[in-house]
Amino acid sequence: MADSDAPARPQVSTRDLAEVHDRLVDWLATRLPDGADPQVSELSIPSTNGMSSETLLFDAAWTEEGETRTERCVVRMRPALDAKPVFPTYDLDKQYRVMSLVAERCGIPVPKLLWNEPGEEALGAPFFVMRRADGSAPPDVMPYTIDSWLQKADPADRARLQEASVAIIAAIHQIEHTAEDIAFLQLDQPGDTALRRHLNDLKAYYDWGMEGHPVPLLDRAFTWLEDNFPADAGPDVISWGDARIGNILYVDFAPTAVLDWEMAAVGPRELDLAWLVFIHDFFQDIASRYGGLPGIPDLLRREDVYARYAELTGHTPRNTNYFEVYSAVRHGVVMARIAHRQEHFGEREMPENLDETVLHRALIEAMLDGTFWDSLPVGSASAAPEASEAPEGSEDAGA
Repeated sequence: MADSDAPARPQVSTRDLAEVHDRLVDWLATRLPDGADPQVSELSIPSTNGMSSETLLFDAAWTEEGETRTERCVVRMRPALDAKPVFPTYDLDKQYRVMSLVAERCGIPVPKLLWNEPGEEALGAPFFVMRRADGSAPPDVMPYTIDSWLQKADPADRARLQEASVAIIAAIHQIEHTAEDIAFLQLDQPGDTALRRHLNDLKAYYDWGMEGHPVPLLDRAFTWLEDNFPADAGPDVISWGDARIGNILYVDFAPTAVLDWEMAAVGPRELDLAWLVFIHDFFQDIASRYGGLPGIPDLLRREDVYARYAELTGHTPRNTNYFEVYSAVRHGVVMARIAHRQEHFGEREMPENLDETVLHRALIEAMLDGTFWDSLPVGSASAAPEASEAPEGSEDAGA
């Protein structure tokens, strides 16, 4: 691939941070006791992860009951409408609610939620504030497979991180809930199953995000997803949605915070498991394709992830190759949308071949023709006994 194709971080905000700072101080004064006199540090934007909801970091101090109280805070807010958002909608209230639900019923480390502001008057967009957790996430830019603390770590430490990360997904999926509890997470799309609604939601996002310029490769991929749609996708759970190690903070390879719940929904367990596996494949491909580097081949191998999840939950992942294709297509739509956003900000020109807007197009091509799993290192094929239940032509392991 040409150097011009190499991954670069797109612009993430068009807001005047000084103005946001002053409005945040005014708003905070309305949420604190009289005479609190809140002070807020200069706002900053994380430099290594995230391109959807805007994330701002700040320290706050105020007086409460005669004593000074301080908090290290994070603001999550809807992107400015003139910033050509990555997603068509940003339901910050939904994120706040699902984080509250998970924190209440699950032992995983969800950041402490401080305030929720569903209106737009204060900052021009809905937002919520949470306590900033200690720790570091494996970076997206540059990818952690190229040069990071995780890439330099001892294999035993990486194994500890992996085990803990899979355990987080397992714990989320085992949350006890009623249909009423999770009704707000059901996607508003037609379909008689959660997976059908999920796929229809992805199609709607694709139609919106491409702005009348479809990507031929993704069109073919959507046809494949329809042709190989599972007859039985298994039980539905609370799906984290963006289940990847880049959305977890770690200290000494142990999780300290589980972040980014904007893609949360109801769906099969394999949505999260395959996303965890595929996103690592994506970063491995970047390390190999752009840098000729080995990446981290011992991390998040599919057979390890699926086997560990089965041990923790008693559920053996099924139709795993289908859900890996689904993950690749889902990420491909995001990548293509980001390309439109980069064009909007003058950061790139759109290529004549719109397939080139999908950074991992070679992976999708190999998945569609069934050669992707054959090309994996020995021991890296999907390890799901239920693979024989996959729909005909799904190319799932063992089929």
